[in-house]
Amino acid sequence: MDVTIVGLVGIIMLLFVLFVLGMPVGFAMAVVGFLGFAKVVTFKAAFNMIGSDLWSTFGSYGLTVIPLFILMGYLAFNAGIAERLYDTAYKWFGHWRGGLAIATIGADELFASICGSNTATAATMGAVALPQMQKYNYDTRLSSGTVVTGGTLGTVMPPSVVLILIGLQTEQSIVKLFLAGILPAIVLGLMFVMTIVVLCRIYPHYGPAGPKAPLLDRLKSLLGVIEAITIFVLVIGGLYIGVFTPTEAGAAGVFFTLLVSLISRKLTWKGLIRSVGDTLKISCMVYMLVAGAIIFGRFLAVTRLPFIVADFAAALPVSPYVILAIVLVIYLVGGCFMDSLGFLVLTIPIFFPLGVALGFDPIWYAIVLTMVTTMGAITPPVGVNIYVVKALAPEIGLGTIFKSVSFFLVACIVSIVILIIFPQIALILPNAMK
Repeated sequence: MDVTIVGLVGIIMLLFVLFVLGMPVGFAMAVVGFLGFAKVVTFKAAFNMIGSDLWSTFGSYGLTVIPLFILMGYLAFNAGIAERLYDTAYKWFGHWRGGLAIATIGADELFASICGSNTATAATMGAVALPQMQKYNYDTRLSSGTVVTGGTLGTVMPPSVVLILIGLQTEQSIVKLFLAGILPAIVLGLMFVMTIVVLCRIYPHYGPAGPKAPLLDRLKSLLGVIEAITIFVLVIGGLYIGVFTPTEAGAAGVFFTLLVSLISRKLTWKGLIRSVGDTLKISCMVYMLVAGAIIFGRFLAVTRLPFIVADFAAALPVSPYVILAIVLVIYLVGGCFMDSLGFLVLTIPIFFPLGVALGFDPIWYAIVLTMVTTMGAITPPVGVNIYVVKALAPEIGLGTIFKSVSFFLVACIVSIVILIIFPQIALILPNAMK
């Protein structure tokens, strides 16, 4: 059998296993990758490949960056930093029409800068913001949609776990990916804010204005922002000027976050233990995805399927942006039916070489893929942020949350279009790096 046919059969088999049997993505990729590699080469070579590749990858010092940044986010979560961020945003914007929703997006943006998980961002802000919006009679379509979509900022804004995984899979600089994600995340947040403003202009009852806080209270609340900004500047600034490697930045971030938590006396022993436990669970899930991606990627490499697809697409008599649009639609549809992070890890070995072959800047292309991956976290029927919000507010119907997301999907698409038209939004900071 031709090795290319074997590759196609392997992909079809993998999707069948995922959709029908419900096997976790990482395990499915590992099983199909091993069997496919054994078919194309030999069983002995497949066993040797697993041993050598997994050892070289997981023995890498650089891979420790994943649990460090995850731990930083959970320490911030359990120390109440997110609550203080929301309180600040609430006091400054809560008296506007739709102000509580805008405050939620603003707090999401700031919390995402020290937490690389979209689910943690959604869960944290949902627990704080949803009761407040309910108190001031916000329409559930606006309140739930804001929390669901605001959490996606944690996917784009560094230190994003998605950007780390892309960097590890594609051998791109994690530092440059982090820097490239800052401005697109800000653009995405602004698009969410504009969506809220337009909705409340058309439907004023969606977001009634709250009470206006005194100026002194607003100024005092800024102390709640300083700690998050300080951690972000120390970590990302240290990466930018070359003081830290990504792993050292993760360790420094944990130290700074722990220090802030101890100074504020908001982190309890129970919160510390919970932070470590949650970090272990998420890290193990991510590492299993990495292991599966390595094995599956080696299988695809020996079939040469990614290179055949890239060469075929590059030779087509159409604009590269037409092919890019097709790739983005595939990601959007794929994110509707399986975990968006798993789908990204699964498809990177195929679609990243394709983007490079089409002449796209690899850093910019990685950010575009990350942006469309954020949509997978909020698109039904398996958008994980949707179910986070449902768990936080069981009284809100699932159908209502599904409908609420549609308002903000337009903002996501507009943000991606802006990034495609103006690629320097993603490239200006990495290109300026020393």
